Amino acid sequence: MARGTLRIYLGAAPGVGKTYAMLSEAHRRVERGTDCVVAFVEHHHRPRTEVMLHGLEQLPRREIEYRGGTFTEMDVDAVLRRAPKVALVDELAHTNMPGSRNTKRWQDVEELLAAGIDVISTVNIQHLESLGDVVESITGVRQRETVPDEVVRRADQIELVDMSPQALRRRMAHGNIYKPDKVDAALSNYFRPGNLTALRELALLWVADRVDAHLTEYRSEHHVSAIWGSRERIVVGLTGGPEGRTLIRRAARLAEKGAGGEVMAVYISRSDGLTAVSPKELALQRTLVEDLGGTFHQVVGDDIPAALLDFARGVNATQIVLGVSRRRSWQYVFGPGVGATVARESGPDLDVHLITHAEVGKGRGLPVARGARLGRSRVISGWLAGVLGPLLLTWLLKSVVPDIGLANHMLLFLTLTVAAALLGGLLPALASAVVGSTLLNWFFTPPVHTLTVADPQNIVAIVVFVGVAVAVASVVDLAARRTHQAARLRAESEILSFLAGNVLRGETGLEDLLERVRETFGMESVALLERAGEKDPWTCAGSVGPGPATTPDAADVDVPVGDHMALSLCGRVLPAADRRVLAAFAAQAAVVVDRRRLKGEADRAEELAEGNRIRTALLAAVSHDLRTPLAGIKAAVTSLRSDDVEWSEEDQAELLEAIEEGADRLDHLVGNLLDMSRLQTGTVTPLIRETDLDEVVPMALGAVPEDTVDLDVPESLPMVGVDRGLLERSVANIVENAVKYSPPGERVLVSASAMADRVEIRVVDRGPGVPDEVKDRIFEPFQRYGDAPRGDGVGLGLAVARGFAEAIGGTLHAEDTPGGGLTMVLAVRTAPGRRRERPDVSPAVTS
Repeated sequence: MARGTLRIYLGAAPGVGKTYAMLSEAHRRVERGTDCVVAFVEHHHRPRTEVMLHGLEQLPRREIEYRGGTFTEMDVDAVLRRAPKVALVDELAHTNMPGSRNTKRWQDVEELLAAGIDVISTVNIQHLESLGDVVESITGVRQRETVPDEVVRRADQIELVDMSPQALRRRMAHGNIYKPDKVDAALSNYFRPGNLTALRELALLWVADRVDAHLTEYRSEHHVSAIWGSRERIVVGLTGGPEGRTLIRRAARLAEKGAGGEVMAVYISRSDGLTAVSPKELALQRTLVEDLGGTFHQVVGDDIPAALLDFARGVNATQIVLGVSRRRSWQYVFGPGVGATVARESGPDLDVHLITHAEVGKGRGLPVARGARLGRSRVISGWLAGVLGPLLLTWLLKSVVPDIGLANHMLLFLTLTVAAALLGGLLPALASAVVGSTLLNWFFTPPVHTLTVADPQNIVAIVVFVGVAVAVASVVDLAARRTHQAARLRAESEILSFLAGNVLRGETGLEDLLERVRETFGMESVALLERAGEKDPWTCAGSVGPGPATTPDAADVDVPVGDHMALSLCGRVLPAADRRVLAAFAAQAAVVVDRRRLKGEADRAEELAEGNRIRTALLAAVSHDLRTPLAGIKAAVTSLRSDDVEWSEEDQAELLEAIEEGADRLDHLVGNLLDMSRLQTGTVTPLIRETDLDEVVPMALGAVPEDTVDLDVPESLPMVGVDRGLLERSVANIVENAVKYSPPGERVLVSASAMADRVEIRVVDRGPGVPDEVKDRIFEPFQRYGDAPRGDGVGLGLAVARGFAEAIGGTLHAEDTPGGGLTMVLAVRTAPGRRRERPDVSPAVTS
């Protein structure tokens, strides 16, 4: 019996329309005469989905008794007995109730497929097993019901059901997904725009990867070697030279011009392992391409153009980016170069871009200096080749191959001299020239065994031999010295570039800079000393390492910076050549100290300005908002004490109530002022301990009428680590502000939910709300938005609430309420070790 086919509708989130799309497909197949039945479909009481079930045959479900309740699951046996052509099975990742035939629904589906029944199913991207950790980091919810990725990947068809986050939230707000009483909580938690956007991207990328895998498999099975430009893939050929960063950035710009462009940088290394590239430069280029969203590859190949083209065709690339050759003009006699060869052999289906750069025509060379002067081992080898080599060569020529002619003798001795120059430099080469010329004169130049020369031509030959030996030795020694200088200059340029970058960015602290000085010059300790005047004692502005110098005279190296500052180093005496770079470090250290001093002065000035602003605002508040309740109290007391009027008991009660309300208002205003003063002076010391929110939040609602607030704080929430008093005061201020701005008859919703390692308290009102540009400003002291009535507060409630929230390690910010209004979100951390094992999430969210 042939195995059935599996078609899956994949969605990014609940409510995007997977079940609706599956039922629509079923109706189309029924209209074509296909035997299609509903094995299990959950409509979640969504009217439009429920209507789509009409006209389709629905098989009975199996009832299971579990813990006193009755649950229904798909009846696999009933489906097998019915043996339809197509079966609809919703929610592929569902976990069956204990007592079911299989643990997971996807296992039920496997049975149907094995029986030759085609299955159409649905699943959300968050239920894929490999994405569990990613989804939890995005949404804060750990999915309990998962399906192995391989089960979904084996599907014969996967259709992505896509919807923009804005459209999904509108569908949610219209009540097309959840019941109205659950809409606000869902929009404020799982169905946030950021969550939905991230889940949508996960779904799109997962489906795109599967499409790529199918395309690669098809090309392999059908031996397709031609490039199929279904997606822009750009291969960047790197040589390890400094131009590589230019090529990577240019390739990234090319990839941005097409949807889904991909950049792959590749470095071809030789099979013998020999390379002249800088590992540091290659590492920088690897980091750059990964930062730009590409990938780095290293392959082995002796034929670089062929290896590069093989790699490009293997990954189905559409473009290759290469740099114009760094070879000089005369070097082209050895061949056309990699760029020209790749362009000639690429064919019509692979575009090749040759990018100009700053290194064009400067010669290949080594991209990194190999070190300082010739090492000790090379010098010793040079002396051995220069002194013992001519002696050994003389013995060989006299005993093994005699009578080969003076010209050949001179060429062999010259070869030894060149070898000595390459190995040991100038002095071994000169010694080789002296020893070689002496041996040539004594043993091989007539008359032999004498230091005289009979033929004038031989005299010229020996002189030329010595001249060539000296010239070669001088060139090799000069190259070694230039290499040492280049290495030093490169090191200096890197250090100065580092300093210049830090000057522009202002990133490096003084201690970090001094540590860099100590590491660069190999010193034991470094200190920056300063003094106010010529006769004042030196003080240490910063130091690293043990036993730093306390005065410039006590240091091994002293670099003055201006008249009253010095950089002092202890450890060893540095050569004069190092003082140029050291002076740059000293100047940068002085800049860091000055910047730190100026920043401190700026902070103090800002504090003074803020204090002046607060004092001005406080005077304005006292002049009006505090005087208003005082005036009411004064008028009521004066009226009660008046002998001219006979007040009834009702009038007296009304006046006393006015006095009490004014006193309460004054108490609230003064309390906020005192709290703000404590926050400004930094005297708030929270006592953090484990707390249940259902013990604190209800206590914070005592200052508002009972019929103005709906409270939804589940008992299953994890404990939080907070100061109970500060949390209660913060929540109370937020709720009072929400009640104040809510329209008459509209109740404020106070709810709480767990999100990853924090608990969020949401205070939702249906008031006028505030624009986005004002959301941060409403938390500043003495700020009131819109037409808030005067005498109704001094604008400190939200400022105190945020201050207390931050004091206990939480955050407070404002969001728009879907449908109008403002939502205050107060997030606090859960107590260590007291997180819930399973988040309190509605089953509909994980369906």
